[in-house]
Amino acid sequence: MILSSQQRDSLRPSATGPAGTLQTLSWRALGTDCNLQFVAPDMAAASAFGTAAQQWVSRFEQRYSRFIPSSLLSRINAASGKEWVSIDEEMEQMLNLSGSLHFMTQGVLDVTSLPLLRLWDFRAATPQIPTEEAIAEAKKRVGWAKVQRSPGKVFLPEAGMALDFGGWGKEFAVDAVAQLAPAHGITALLVDFGRDLRAMGLPPGKPAWHVGLENPESPGNCWGSIAVTDRGVASSGDYVRGFTHEGRRYGHIVDPRTGWPVSNGCLQATVIAPTCLQAGVLSTAAFVLGADAGIRLIQETFGAEGCLLTTRARHQTRGFFRYVVTN
Repeated sequence: MILSSQQRDSLRPSATGPAGTLQTLSWRALGTDCNLQFVAPDMAAASAFGTAAQQWVSRFEQRYSRFIPSSLLSRINAASGKEWVSIDEEMEQMLNLSGSLHFMTQGVLDVTSLPLLRLWDFRAATPQIPTEEAIAEAKKRVGWAKVQRSPGKVFLPEAGMALDFGGWGKEFAVDAVAQLAPAHGITALLVDFGRDLRAMGLPPGKPAWHVGLENPESPGNCWGSIAVTDRGVASSGDYVRGFTHEGRRYGHIVDPRTGWPVSNGCLQATVIAPTCLQAGVLSTAAFVLGADAGIRLIQETFGAEGCLLTTRARHQTRGFFRYVVTN
């Protein structure tokens, strides 16, 4: 998911303009580029919103990033196989959401999949293909049903079990930042965290926010674009992150049900939904499930539309065409 260069230029006329013009703010967090484009009633409101957004994201990352040893999530993972960990109401809600998303995606989105993700280390200088035995061993420590919970505490009963909210945490953050905007008098906003988006209202002088759709066979270029407002947009694909071994490519999206990277002919799944979280969850699940089952899942979700590109064809839901920009 990208903004084409022409669209990017048209949507970013100024970072410091007067009230009523498009303001921009960019910073690095959550392992990605975070970008805001919005119209504020005045510069004080713009500054206050920017500060609130950055502070919210920083706190979220400090609590829920598995890459920060002091985070609550890391403390839960470090205690796996040893002891229960006390948690607050907010973490209870995050775990409740984890269970709901696991059910909604037919087991595709499983926050206990971290042992498999560590096994398939795509960040390594020389990635290796795990053995069948290693995959089978890692799968023993994967499964949402294994997580034990009691009011105010959680326990991962097997040593080596670990949680990771990376499959949907960024999209959750996009929605949370968008929800901060109205309190600052902001009604026109595009939140873009690593190409996961939430659009609100209308950009100045435009009928909608235009979003480019990246071509998975030519990354950096667009195969088309869509126009959205008051919607979340997300794309999933493994055409950027992955490696090739003995002529076969292994993408970074691992199916927790098999323990292997997805290899079903899908190149990209794009979903438009009422929230970014819904869009991201559906795009990932659809990509893993494959074109036919993926499109069915999207069509069965109220308010969602989507498109899946495979090596042979383009599949889309009945209403996706309403968002496509034709000129």
